[in-house]
Amino acid sequence: MPGKHAKYVQRKITVPDIERAKMSLMNPAFIQQKIDERTVDEAAKPVIETMLREGIETVWDRFEQQQPPCRYCSEGISCNRCAMGPCRIIPEHYRVRGVCGADADLIVARNLLDTIATGAAAHSDHGREIIETLYKTAIGEAQGYEITDLEKLKRIAGEFGFETEGQSTEEIARQVSLALLEEYGTIKNFIQFTARAPQQTQEVWDAAGIRPRSVDREIVDAMHRIQMGVGADYTTMLAHGLRTALGDGWGGSLMATEISDVMFGTPTINQSWVNLGVVKKDQVNISLHGHNPVLSEMIVRAAEDPGLLDLAKSKGAAGINLVGLCCTGNELLMRKGIPQAGNHFNQELLIATGALEVMIIDYQCIFPSLPRTASCYHTHIVSTSPKSKVPGSLYYGFYPETAIDTAKEIIRLAIENFPNRNPDKVLIPADPMKVVTGFSVEAIQAALGGTFKPLVDAIAAGTIRGAAGVVGCNNPKVKHDYGHVTLGKELIKRDILLVETGCAAIASGKAGLLRPEAAKLAGPGLREICETLGIPPVLHMGSCVDCSRILVLAAELAKTLGVGIHQLPIAGAAPEWYSQKAVSIASYFVASGVYTVLGPMPKITGSGNVVHLLTEGLNDVVKASFAVEPDPVKAAELIDRHIGDKRTALGI
Repeated sequence: MPGKHAKYVQRKITVPDIERAKMSLMNPAFIQQKIDERTVDEAAKPVIETMLREGIETVWDRFEQQQPPCRYCSEGISCNRCAMGPCRIIPEHYRVRGVCGADADLIVARNLLDTIATGAAAHSDHGREIIETLYKTAIGEAQGYEITDLEKLKRIAGEFGFETEGQSTEEIARQVSLALLEEYGTIKNFIQFTARAPQQTQEVWDAAGIRPRSVDREIVDAMHRIQMGVGADYTTMLAHGLRTALGDGWGGSLMATEISDVMFGTPTINQSWVNLGVVKKDQVNISLHGHNPVLSEMIVRAAEDPGLLDLAKSKGAAGINLVGLCCTGNELLMRKGIPQAGNHFNQELLIATGALEVMIIDYQCIFPSLPRTASCYHTHIVSTSPKSKVPGSLYYGFYPETAIDTAKEIIRLAIENFPNRNPDKVLIPADPMKVVTGFSVEAIQAALGGTFKPLVDAIAAGTIRGAAGVVGCNNPKVKHDYGHVTLGKELIKRDILLVETGCAAIASGKAGLLRPEAAKLAGPGLREICETLGIPPVLHMGSCVDCSRILVLAAELAKTLGVGIHQLPIAGAAPEWYSQKAVSIASYFVASGVYTVLGPMPKITGSGNVVHLLTEGLNDVVKASFAVEPDPVKAAELIDRHIGDKRTALGI
């Protein structure tokens, strides 16, 4: 077992010899073809070229090595739930049921429910850690944390019926944190934040029997149902999947968002920079990668320590430069204006700039192979979560009780590593792209003059035809960022306002769509609104748990208009999704009444009944459904048509 700060020495990872031969300097056309197939991120292309030439493995190489995929796994008709299997449904060989008797419909539904439950658990456990940190802050056991948005804390207290007049901030925080922790296993049989949905939407949930009872109960119920010998009706399995997802969107994720705002500040509109060009040659570069702002916020605070800044200068550095990756980067970008190096598929490339001293990781969307990539450079990978220990990384356990001390220790490690950088390997491939971010629901409302009525009026008048939430990560089945950027451009030119989170938002940022200047790419109505308000046509709303902000925004628009969410001219899309979390997000969008278009096909095609239920049958249950369209231009056409139908139904 390696010690606390052990680091494996790994040989340089190479692609197969035949591929290396093709990629020799004598074949620049082959290299360019590979680059063009992999990404539309211009800042990423020079780094990918370097990694191809040097034979350093990336996510795209590993994807190619996995081809062709297993047909049965891809269709969702492979089952490994018990020791009687594994089983596959192969009708042409008369294998129409697994050993237990499960048919294709049940196997596909069980696998999908498992996926939803996993995604809901990931988001909701993230939320629990933030709430626990609030509680420890309230009772004086957390080091360096404080309540930043007292007004939001009081609003949440009011939702639970707590009296705040004459109460100390700490006492309000204690009561709220305990109440929120109870939401994970409450016996009152409903999640408090579901009351934020319009009454019409709540009635749909109650009629379908899918209002979530508590966060953990739905996840545990899901895992019970997929045990062999329990759930046998594919329709009830999928209905519970929607209830589990709602427990994520209106429960775990929304609590994570709200309490992050309480502790670290509700985002306001700000300006920053994105792409791999945010690293600096003359500074100690530290990236924050993962999802939990409990860690990253303390790193930001520790990086301002005068003693550490002096130490950096003594090592020859001009300063300490923090950059974000993935969703913890989105949290920092929204609240602090910390530059963002990129999204999911930029994580290996950031190491390959040769200018990164330390990559700090917590959990979710982190490649286990990062230490292998880092072994080709001087970069240290520092893991911090006991849930996500990564072989080859240096482990610094991060806990609220010792947060500042640990943060300083990690930054000191990065500073000491700065002299080990090889200047000949440094490749900073581009200038950063300016972005405008910080569009929380509160920031949007403030920009509209304190009410959502101007936005509703613009939609009613047709100046803005509708809105779409574009979310999700990157998937090697889709050219990196192509799905996000192409769909975004197609929608805004149709006068459809975009709200985005996570990797989708960063893809738009790298492509220049998060700048007010991008209004020139929008249709005439949306362009006029954006130019009047000085905002971009694509609004960055935060990290993947902040998809819950999109739910709250939709609820506020629906209440202003006096309708249910399902009646609004809005849609959702995940053009490059890959994770279980994305399936949970898409499911709570649909269950809340939002028509949602996916890019890659989920693993459900082995059951025509499941496909029909998800793409058509749900309209009779939750007034919304899924669609799958890998071509982002065609996906835009589907969304445009849907928004047109909703406008007609509203008579606008």
